[in-house]
Amino acid sequence: MSLRLATFNVENLLTRFDFTGYRNQLRQDRVIKLFEVNNEGVYQQLEQARVIASTDDTRQMTALAIADADADILCLQEIDSMAALQAFEYGYLYRMVGNGYRQKYLVEGNDSRGIDVAVLMREETRDGQKIELKDIKSHAMVTYRDFALFDEEIGKTNRLDDKIFKRDCLELDLRVGGVPLTLYVVHFKSMGNPRDGLDGRQSTLPIRRAEARAVRRIIENRFGTGHTAKKNFVICGDMNDYQERVDVIGRRGTGYRFVHQDEAESALDVFSQDGFAENVVRRREPLDRWTLYHARGPEEQWLCQLDYLWLSPALAAANAKRIPEIIRHGQPYRTVFPPGQEVERYPRTGWDRPKASDHCPVVMTLDLL
Repeated sequence: MSLRLATFNVENLLTRFDFTGYRNQLRQDRVIKLFEVNNEGVYQQLEQARVIASTDDTRQMTALAIADADADILCLQEIDSMAALQAFEYGYLYRMVGNGYRQKYLVEGNDSRGIDVAVLMREETRDGQKIELKDIKSHAMVTYRDFALFDEEIGKTNRLDDKIFKRDCLELDLRVGGVPLTLYVVHFKSMGNPRDGLDGRQSTLPIRRAEARAVRRIIENRFGTGHTAKKNFVICGDMNDYQERVDVIGRRGTGYRFVHQDEAESALDVFSQDGFAENVVRRREPLDRWTLYHARGPEEQWLCQLDYLWLSPALAAANAKRIPEIIRHGQPYRTVFPPGQEVERYPRTGWDRPKASDHCPVVMTLDLL
């Protein structure tokens, strides 16, 4: 019996407008900055027109990427609300995949912008096995005090009774064809601004490390410390950190070369260091594991994995010959692909936008025993 499981950060699936850019230049879209706008009412009209004009193409591409993933269960990040998810599913996804995802789950988490994690599920797998939700639990309210994870580094930006998860860790207890499977859907703290001489990734790493430790604690509390290896669980989502990256060196016109390098430390070492779970994307070739392209000019470009399916040892062993897929057709044309990885982009894809998302869906067929 097999199941297709995917994760995808769809990037700001919103049903509301953000007008804060009128007073905060950092939040103002670049196209509006080209024009002199001295009236807040006019600014709001322009922002509404801009968002509506661009969103249709974007969400068609998002739906195409989801359709190409062809997952039975889809773990999503950056969803505004259940209303947004339903509108997207009915208006866009239904046109691509038909009447496929009747089960939808979203619990409001801690994100200051109101974007949450969500899960879409078919009623049955492709081979007719029933997918049932037995229980769903949010861990958004867990604090540093609760799990004794407060330390000096965390104390620089947080307080003892602050919530650990910047969004949530959503736990779903499933039965697929009668076989138990537990999902932990997360969206870890984003890489912020440089602070105290550290770059944005390093300055926020302690928070993501605490989130990873909290996820592990939740799993160990559920199954028992030392007894998790034989259970069927997957940790899914955008974890905003990486253990390796591919530096992109060069520029248009002169060509590129690609250099793989391992990172000295990562928040995700919490999962990998003692075999607690396996990042199955590492089964792909080193230059072919990326799910996001980062660039700030030609001097700072790299490809890295931010989107993960971490399998329990039992699931990893049962699927030892399976290799996950990464759907990259929704990437904008500015993304630099290593040789041999180029794909046909979706219609109307732009240089930077529109695009399906900054992120790529990761999907894997799993045999459940």
